[in-house]
Order: sequence, then C-alpha cells, then structure tokens
Amino acid sequence: MSSISRRSLTGIAGATLAIPASATGFGNPDRPAEGAVNASPQALSDPGPRTPAITRQFPSSFSPPPTDVGTMQPFWSSFNIAHRRIQGGGWARQVTQEGFPIATTISGVNMRLAAGGIRELHWHTASEWAYMTAGRCRITVMDAKGRAYVQDVGVGDLWFFPAGLPHSLQGLGPDGCEFLIAFDDGSQSEYNTLLLSDWVAHTPPEILAANFGVPADSFRDIPLTDLWIFQGTEPGPLAADQAAVRSGGTPPEPFTFSLASLPPLKESRGGSIRLADSSNFKASKTIAAGLETIKPGGVRTMHWHPNADEWQYYIQGQGRMTVFSAGPRAQTADFHAGDVGVVPRASGHYVQNTGDTDLVFLALFRAAEYQEVSLIEWLKRTPSAMVAQHLRMDPTVLARLASEDPGVAPR
Repeated sequence: MSSISRRSLTGIAGATLAIPASATGFGNPDRPAEGAVNASPQALSDPGPRTPAITRQFPSSFSPPPTDVGTMQPFWSSFNIAHRRIQGGGWARQVTQEGFPIATTISGVNMRLAAGGIRELHWHTASEWAYMTAGRCRITVMDAKGRAYVQDVGVGDLWFFPAGLPHSLQGLGPDGCEFLIAFDDGSQSEYNTLLLSDWVAHTPPEILAANFGVPADSFRDIPLTDLWIFQGTEPGPLAADQAAVRSGGTPPEPFTFSLASLPPLKESRGGSIRLADSSNFKASKTIAAGLETIKPGGVRTMHWHPNADEWQYYIQGQGRMTVFSAGPRAQTADFHAGDVGVVPRASGHYVQNTGDTDLVFLALFRAAEYQEVSLIEWLKRTPSAMVAQHLRMDPTVLARLASEDPGVAPR
C-alpha cells in the first residue's frame, strides 16, 4: 500500500473507528502494522462463530503480539486431540507426520499400560526412545548378537531400542505405567509394527514345526489376530527374569538411563536443563534429549539448534513459544500439558512460562549429539563494535551482557 493511500485510509478510520495511532517502533516493527495494539475495538472483535473455551486456551493465536509477522507451517499439535486406541491391557495415541506435517524427523506415542498390561513382543524399522511419566515398567530387548537385556524403569527414566531390535513392555504394580515414545522417523506409526503374533499366524504350520523343531500341533492355539496391547500376568522378581536370559551374554551398554536424576547442565533461578545424548546415554545413537524446567515467569533463552529439528512434549504447566525464521517470519503459539511442538532446524525460538506453576517439557532431536547456538553467547563473543553497529546499542551496555547463557532466565 502506498504512503498516500495509507494516510488517507488511516485518517478516515481514525475519524470513524478511533484506530490507535501506533507508529512503527520498538516492539511494533512492521508496516503494515501487526497486532491488536494497532487495531480499533471493532476491527479487533470476533462476532463468531467461535468456541470461547478454545480462544481462551490459545490467546497467542487469537491475539498475537505485534512482533509476530508472516505465516508458518503449524508447529503445534497435541495428544489431547489424538484418537486413543484402547485394548484390554492399556491404550495408546500418537502424533505422526500424517496429521502433523511439520514433524518430519520424529513421531510420538503416548502409551498407558495397566499393571500386568503387555505391549506385545515386536520390532520396527525406526529406533525407539522413551521417557517414563508415571508408574513403573519392565522392558525386555535383545540385540543382534543374541544378548538380552531386562530392566525395570520408573518416572524420569529413559529407554532406547535401536531400529530392528525386538522388545516388549509390561506395566508393573500397583498402578501400571504411562510413558512417551519417540521414533526417529516422523512417519513411524505405533499401529504399524512387526508383531510376533502376526508373523506366527501368517507362517505355514509345517514351517513353524521345522523352524522350532516341535510338532506343528504345538501351535494350534496361537492367536489368529494380533495382540498389540493385552492384559497379562504381572511378572515375578526382576532378578529372576534377568537370570533367565543371561545365557546369551550381556549387551555392552545398558538400554536404559535415568534422565531426571542427572545433575542439571544449566541451572538458575529461572529453571534448569538436563541433557541425555550419546555422550552419556551410550545406547542412544539417534536421539538427543533435554528435560527443561522453567519457573513461573521464566524464559528459556533465545537460541537455535544447528543440527536437527526440535520436537517437544509438554509434561506439565503452560507456556508460549515464538519461532523465528527467514522472511522475516515469527509466530507465537501457546502450549499446555500433553501438547507437542516442533521447531525446524536452525529456527530461532524461546519458551516462556505463562502459568503459576513450573513448566516442564522434553526437547528431542534426531541426532547423536545435542547442539545449541545461544543468542546471548553469540553476541557476547562477537566484537562489541560489530554488534553495536547492528543493533544501534551503547557498547557499554553490550559489555554488561552475561558471558554465559543461563539457559533459563528468571522473571
């Protein structure tokens, strides 16, 4: 729009609708102006149809800040709106690239197993990383050299199963378990895995007999459809199960790890960051992870990741995130427990706790190593005269910037 036509329209609107005369400036950078601060009450209103409860839950979408600009591929999804597949021993729901196109590198599954509930023996073409959010679970896995591993995991623990390795999961008493699974392939579905029951049911009886060296009639009662998640009998002592599989040898690295018990890599009055990647969780060759806690009002400092997309799972609390990309494009979205976010590789972002309790989320990357570029550290470690010319800031102010990024800045 030309400056003449813009002035004309602004004058007319100002006379009739009392549009605020907000000038382009700090915190309000764009022409044409963006955001509610630049609109009249009538222009800002939404007579409907709309769902007020959803509007209230996502204020940053309904009334984005004036610093937002341009459009982006949606980077919010949620397990809360995902269809649950429920069976006798538990349930699962998933967020994959099929319904969340931006999630090309990682897909996620939220699964619940009752005490004794079993996720059937299976394998898949993607590697599986998981984080326990409730209860206790017994995992079994065998590597390509026939070495089996059995372990119990609890809240804050991880497991990692490399692609192609067979495994099972079982909820333990008294309350079973719930966990997040992340596959290192955005298209991997929990509903499309290679199941023990399926393969046996679709193999001729004479082949089963020859393969296992027992009469074909031994298999007459096998399930003719898959079990997937079914109610089983709670297992006995862990030591007994471990002893039962020890004859094949022990894998060189454990397939489980405790993330929540790690000392924070970064900690401040604003929160903390814990990291697990192949440097400390040796088995996890394709997924790096951060467990991030932000105190009320705190901000996960501005940064980006040069080596992978960031796939997020929000465990508790509420917050908002702005993602910045070339264009310029910047968009803000709100997140709550059970939500999923994705930040494309090398896109700048921050996360702010907008609630009155801790915001806790997982940040996952399809990478062996966690990598981060901090905006604070970049500016501090670039000659101050160069930065001052870019940002038109007093060099003495730049000199007072912290030399180390706290990770989470306090309110």
